Amino acid sequence: MDFELYINWGVVGIIVLIALVIALLAANIKVVPQAHAFVIERLGAYHATWSTGLHLKIPFIDRIAKKVSLKEQVIDFPPQPVITKDNVTMQIDTVVYFQITDSKLYAYGVERPISAIENLSATTLRNIIGEMELDHTLTSRDVINSKIRVILDEATDAWGIKVNRVELKNIIPPKAIQESMEKQMKAERERREAILVAEGQKQSAILVAQGEKESMVLRADAKREAQIKEAQGQAEALMTVQKALADSLVLLNEAAPNDKVLRLKALEAFTKAADGKATKIIIPSEIQGMAGLATSLQEVWQTPSPKE
Repeated sequence: MDFELYINWGVVGIIVLIALVIALLAANIKVVPQAHAFVIERLGAYHATWSTGLHLKIPFIDRIAKKVSLKEQVIDFPPQPVITKDNVTMQIDTVVYFQITDSKLYAYGVERPISAIENLSATTLRNIIGEMELDHTLTSRDVINSKIRVILDEATDAWGIKVNRVELKNIIPPKAIQESMEKQMKAERERREAILVAEGQKQSAILVAQGEKESMVLRADAKREAQIKEAQGQAEALMTVQKALADSLVLLNEAAPNDKVLRLKALEAFTKAADGKATKIIIPSEIQGMAGLATSLQEVWQTPSPKE
């Protein structure tokens, strides 16, 4: 009976021991997620860096010293008081984008690395702004960002950190300077508005003058075209008359007229001339003879014949 009891307790002990071993192994099986790394210490000293995947940790010997995210991280630091070269105190806050490139250096390089980056960023910012005047500071964000990034990146290499970007989030000058800047900007806006109004009036006057000029040119062109058309009409009429006269002369020449017919035609022409507005008419001697002959004939025709 006692022997069976011992056997039962032995079986129970073995089962418990196996369960403990399984639980212990399960507790020491670790899965490293994507974009992460685990820093492992063995007996208090650095042993290895686990990358993404399944790993087995030796119980009571190995220890996960630090879990590190390899993704790009963003830190928004609070505003820092800085003094410019012309003794103006401003509040500037920065945003730092960084990424851990060496998990071992990040774990053992510096205590509280985020705080170290914040302090280094503040001192670097003060040094850079101290060499610049207020106006230059307000218009040189890109220059300041580049300088801070280069200095921080070089300093954090020993900590396993790479600084990708640094951005100045806000540059807040004193209230008095803000009011002065607002007045200056208001004056500048008013000046630009006056310039725009004057430019608009100038353009309007130019457009009106151009319109009047084009109107005058169009009227002159119309008058010139009318004169040209009138002259062309007169020329065509003259050409028509001359052509008709030439045709009549051709027909007269083809009819072979004698001297008497020619003199009668000349007399008709001078008769038409006399009907005009001419005040003086010079008649050739030949036509004068014809005129006398015509008058004599008329008198003969008008004289009554003697009665038989």
